[in-house]
Amino acid sequence: MGLDISHDAWRGSYGSFMRWRTEIARVAGLPPLDLMDGFYGSMGGNSSGLPTFYLGTKPDELAVRSFQRLDQSLPIKWDCLKPNPLHELLHHSDCEGEIPAESCGPIADELEKLMPRLPSVDDPGHIGNWRDTTKAFIDGCRAAHAANEPLVFS
Repeated sequence: MGLDISHDAWRGSYGSFMRWRTEIARVAGLPPLDLMDGFYGSMGGNSSGLPTFYLGTKPDELAVRSFQRLDQSLPIKWDCLKPNPLHELLHHSDCEGEIPAESCGPIADELEKLMPRLPSVDDPGHIGNWRDTTKAFIDGCRAAHAANEPLVFS
């Protein structure tokens, strides 16, 4: 069981897909996905535990207030960033839905620009080679765009 994305763009675990998208966001110069709308869970009611801030066993009041202010300013809203086709991929559900065909070409274009910035080595997990995996996703986006079909997540 795992994530399958049509047009042979992705087949693998949900966790690997999240780590891949996190790396894509990093090399694109975007904020960490854990702080973005749709991913961030408040410190006050965070059932996911992401991100976790440890203030020690006896934090001082200033530190606590600082982290409370930070927590109140999060999550970062996608619309406050300079628009980029990658946002649709990065903010998309990892288990269902689709990316429209007309979005697939621009996403592929942006991913191609990032290829030289990706690690050239294999990931120690299930991603394999970062660039090869990204190239496969690009190829899937291009195939969906050419066929005028959405990229389907299932």
